[in-house]
Amino acid sequence: MNQKSFLLTLIAVAVLSVSCQQKSWVDQSIDTAGYQLTMLADEIADSAKLPRSIRNGAVRLEDLYDWTSGFFPGSLWYMYEFTGDESFKSKAQQFTNLLYNLKEYRGTHDLGFMVYCSYGNGFRLTGDTSYVPVMVQTADNLISRFHPVSGTIRSWDFGEWQYPVIIDNMMNLELLFWASEHTGDPKYKEVAVRHADITMQQHYRSDFSSYHVIDYDTITGGVRSKGTFQGYADESAWARGQAWGLYGYIVCYRFTQDEKYLDFARNIASFIMKSVDTNDRIPYWDYNAPDIPDAPRDASAAAITASALFELSTFVEDGGSYFSYAETILKNLSGEAYLAKKGENKGFVLMHSVGHLPANSEIDTPLNYADYYYLEALKRYKELAVAAN
Repeated sequence: MNQKSFLLTLIAVAVLSVSCQQKSWVDQSIDTAGYQLTMLADEIADSAKLPRSIRNGAVRLEDLYDWTSGFFPGSLWYMYEFTGDESFKSKAQQFTNLLYNLKEYRGTHDLGFMVYCSYGNGFRLTGDTSYVPVMVQTADNLISRFHPVSGTIRSWDFGEWQYPVIIDNMMNLELLFWASEHTGDPKYKEVAVRHADITMQQHYRSDFSSYHVIDYDTITGGVRSKGTFQGYADESAWARGQAWGLYGYIVCYRFTQDEKYLDFARNIASFIMKSVDTNDRIPYWDYNAPDIPDAPRDASAAAITASALFELSTFVEDGGSYFSYAETILKNLSGEAYLAKKGENKGFVLMHSVGHLPANSEIDTPLNYADYYYLEALKRYKELAVAAN
C-alpha cells in the first residue's frame, strides 16, 4: 500500500459515514452548478469577454487581462470532468481560447490563475498538446517578474509601493512547478521555491496569520512596509488571504515533498481553524472586521480553504480533522444559504462572497473564483470518497 492509499484509509471512516442522503447533496450541488454555468455560458456565448461577478444587477464582464479571466473556463472544465458531457467541453474550449493572447502578457503576477486554471485543466483533461506552449510561455512571462535581490515575484505594477508582493501570489506558483515538471527545466521551480521561502519569512506573523502586502526595497531586498490593501487593517487577518496562503503552501509540498512546506501549511490551517468562529465555518471577510457578527461573510475564502484542506488531509496521518472541517464547509456552501437556486444569481453558483470591501467593490455578491474553488472542493471530496471505497 502506497503512502497516499494508507492516508486515505485513515480517513475512510469519515468518508464512509456519509449516508446515501448526504451523498445526494453532492450530486445535487453538481447538477445545480451545471445548470447555472450552462445558463451563464449561453447568455454570453457571443461575447469576447468573461463573467466575473454581478454589478448593478447585471453580469460583470471583463476581458482576458482581468486577473479572474481563467476561473470561468476552469469551472466549465470541472463540469466536463464531473459529467463527461461534450457540451461542457465545447464551452470550456470556447472560453479558454479567449485567453490565447495571454501568452504574450507580462503585466501581472496573476498569470497562474489566468492560464493554469483554464489551459491547465484543459490540458489535464484532454491532453491537447496545443495548450502546452501557451502554458510554458506564460510561465516564462511570470518568472520575468522575479527580482533576485528580494527573491520574490512582483505582484502589482500600480500604487505607491516600490516592489509590492501580495500573499495571493502563492497561488501562481503552481504554474511554475508544473512548467519545470513538464519541460525538465528547473528554472521555474527554483523561482517558485525562492518566492515561497521568502514569503514564509516575511509575510507571516508568529501566530501564522498573514499580512496581505509586503513592499520590498529593490536595492537592498529589505522590507519597506507590511500592510493590507483589501483587508480591514494592516494587522488584521484578511480571510481570503489566509486561504490563499494555506492553499499555496500545500501546492509547494505536493511538488517538492519538502516537509517544511507541509509543516507550514499545517500551522496556517491551525490558525484558520481556531480563528473562524462561525458555526458554519464560512468566515467573515476579515477575521478582525469591527462589525462582527454583522460583517459580510466570504464564501470564496471558505471554498478555497475547503479545497486546500481536502488535499492536506491526504498528506498527513491525522488528516481526518482536516477532512471533517472541509466537509463542514462544503456542506454549508451547498445549502440554501449559499448555493444559488437554478435560474437565479445570474448563472453564478455561489452567493455571498466579498471581493474588495475597503474599495466598496464586490460586496456580498457571487464571484467566479468562489465558484471555481467550490467545484474543485466538490471534485476532491468525491475523489476521496471513491478512493476510500
